[in-house]
Amino acid sequence: MSPTEKTGRTATRADLLDAVYESCRTLSRAQARDIFEMALEEISDALVRGEAVKLRSFGLFAVRSKRERIGRNPRTGIEVPIKPRRVLTFKASPVLIASVNGKPAEAERETCE
Repeated sequence: MSPTEKTGRTATRADLLDAVYESCRTLSRAQARDIFEMALEEISDALVRGEAVKLRSFGLFAVRSKRERIGRNPRTGIEVPIKPRRVLTFKASPVLIASVNGKPAEAERETCE
């Protein structure tokens, strides 16, 4: 059962790893895990370096810098400074958006052989 078939719950790292293993049965479970972990590390490292990560038919991960600003505590109304920071953003691709909305995806899925 794929993570998308398990409605009402969150797809976990283990679910994603199982999906990789199931789609490429020529790999051992350890090899599938190593490939999966390397891919996540490469994505994370690129984001830490401030690079955008674009995954075709999925979306774009990017890091954005936010400037220092004044915020307000909603409960007390007291103004407090918010330090500058970097935030991670994600913009879904039109293919992913269509798939989430139950429309046919236009991109082809690649499989392991």
